Amino acid sequence: MTTSLTKGANAGLVAAGLTGQVVQISLRWQPAAGVDVDCSAILLAAATGKVRSDDDFVFYNQPSGADGAVTHTGKNPGADTIRVDVSRLPSDLDRVVVAASTGGGGFGQLGTLSVTVSDPTTRADISFVITDASTETALVFIELYLRNAQWKVRAVGQGYDSGLAGLATDFGVSVEDTPPPAPPPPPPVSLEKRRLVDLAKKLETSNPQLLSLVKTAGVSLQKKGLGEHTARVALCIDISGSMQGLFRRGAVQKLVERVLALGLRFDDDGAVDVFAFGREGHVAEAMTLDNQHAYSTEMIRRFPLEGATYYSKAMKLVREHYFGTAVRRSQPMAASTPVYVMFITDGEPNDRGAAEEQVREAAYEPVFWQFIGIGDRFPFLERLDDLKGRYIDNADFFSVSADELLGSRPIPDAALFERLMQEYPTWIPQARAKGLLSG
Repeated sequence: MTTSLTKGANAGLVAAGLTGQVVQISLRWQPAAGVDVDCSAILLAAATGKVRSDDDFVFYNQPSGADGAVTHTGKNPGADTIRVDVSRLPSDLDRVVVAASTGGGGFGQLGTLSVTVSDPTTRADISFVITDASTETALVFIELYLRNAQWKVRAVGQGYDSGLAGLATDFGVSVEDTPPPAPPPPPPVSLEKRRLVDLAKKLETSNPQLLSLVKTAGVSLQKKGLGEHTARVALCIDISGSMQGLFRRGAVQKLVERVLALGLRFDDDGAVDVFAFGREGHVAEAMTLDNQHAYSTEMIRRFPLEGATYYSKAMKLVREHYFGTAVRRSQPMAASTPVYVMFITDGEPNDRGAAEEQVREAAYEPVFWQFIGIGDRFPFLERLDDLKGRYIDNADFFSVSADELLGSRPIPDAALFERLMQEYPTWIPQARAKGLLSG
């Protein structure tokens, strides 16, 4: 049984018929004269999204990592293999990036590129084919990652024209320095850069704490190639009764402040559109620099907590706000600017069917849903993350605990922003290819 992935899609090892223990990752290409290929695995820590040390970089000259849990099994013409025993990976590692770099030419000279994740004890495998490589001299093929105690595979296909050095340094690996080329003349400053400079000056004296968050968000976006990306930003907040303690303790406000930081980087109007949902859906006041300090408190004062949780009520309001309607669609709707929605909840909805339908219909629109669960178990949100039969994969999900937001060892801001940018950067080129983005 073969599970075929498209760029940006994901599949669980066990769900695809693998045992979820030992996997063999085989990279294949068509050899070309003068082009050499080196494969590697980069082991990333859950807390930072980077390697713990250079020992977490596995390649032909350092063929083993994590005490043998990850091994480079040998280099062959047109093929290479990485073996990963996820059961032996240290608990502080939650992602293994499998990549390759070239010397003497780009990946576009090597024909169709493919990667297969197989299990030596079953006949099942997961495959991903890359057909759009061109001048890239380094390429991330796939990543293995841990989500809710289950190991999954994501098809990445992200290229780097800066070769191994650009890829490795993104994940914290030290590479040998080479003499820098003569600097080119400085490019003209873009309008977006001017806006960010003006924003930094404004926050430097008025709100240095928020400025720090904006800068941290900017680093995460820069690493994903979104340093000057523009998007409209929306926030959907659960106001069902079970959220009372999270509002009271300040967990919601802590997330709200980070949403605003991301919104200030993305959205040139300096505001985040806000929607509330419980038994009903509500359009709330937009969040800005002027009202963000006590935003969550003011929200539940205006919209008292309600005795049910209807996701679809907020989803319809979002679609109506940005696209004029929440009707059924069968054709893509294009826009020049995407909508990035952060959807915060602490529980499962009362309207599973309606919520699922909204995600399917919104797949025809330039909107990406980032679901965030505050708590432990969210099987329905996991289902939305992996929902089959959509026009495009338009949603991602992760969970945080209240202790990670307010406890003695909170999740670092950088790690939170990394989670917020897990799948959105790969959705953007897919949305363009599918006719959802015209810019």
